[in-house]
Amino acid sequence: MELFQLRYFLKVVELGNFTRAAEASSVSQPALSQAIQKLEDELGQPVFERLGRRVELTDAGRMLLPRATQAVQLVDEARASITDDGESGQIRVSAIPTIAPYLLPSVLGEFASQFPQVQFEVQEEVTDQVVKRLRHGETDAALLALPFDSTHLEVVPLFEEELQLVLPAGHELADRKRITLQTLREYPFILLDEAHCLSDNVISFCHRKAFQPITTGRFTQLATVLELVALGQGVSLVPQMARDTDHDPRRVYRSLAGERPTRRIVLSWNPYRFQSRVQKRFIEFVKARLQ
Repeated sequence: MELFQLRYFLKVVELGNFTRAAEASSVSQPALSQAIQKLEDELGQPVFERLGRRVELTDAGRMLLPRATQAVQLVDEARASITDDGESGQIRVSAIPTIAPYLLPSVLGEFASQFPQVQFEVQEEVTDQVVKRLRHGETDAALLALPFDSTHLEVVPLFEEELQLVLPAGHELADRKRITLQTLREYPFILLDEAHCLSDNVISFCHRKAFQPITTGRFTQLATVLELVALGQGVSLVPQMARDTDHDPRRVYRSLAGERPTRRIVLSWNPYRFQSRVQKRFIEFVKARLQ
């Protein structure tokens, strides 16, 4: 059983498809399929059930998965600890979709300018998936928004961010100097779906204020929410960082009067996993840059 076979196996599990796994592994699909076939021959039974273009783990595959993950991690950690010069290596960074496009480009760019030999693997996923990656040692550091289950994880607060009201330009409330939450009772809200913690932040704030927003729909991308607002389909509450990068004149932003809704941005990592010197440097850099 070869290490590269286990890496290919894990990549197929992650992506659920041989073609995408081959592309991500920078090998041809026939080469990856042949490696998996040799692995199955050695084990004496298939590890994947082929369902057209989709694959699912067999019982043997499910038994192999935790062992393959552990074996690959041990080898990677051994290599990292031996060649740990603090100047090079790989850093796996995760962030939720309402943070990733706004913070990661500048943070990673600044760090890369100081440490040009560092390679980044970036993952953008919803909170539950990011937390799962942290626990399984599949990511080294993550940018998230509270709340989430931080059991066995290190969590460092970075900053608190206001959630601002976004309205279509020309909306009848756009010229008001004071807009309270109760003022919005008659207007439909466009929100992200339940997988996004931003929705939890918004709904929790509304409930504390005894306010039940009328929702016209829930969507997976913040860009979709903003576009629907611009088209006059409703209003929303979105992070300040989204406003700071939005130059579309079809939308206007306002702070709510009285108590303003906020969310807390944090940096998290798994303290029980090996950390190279450059990974530790990255964590300290992010804390200094964003706190």
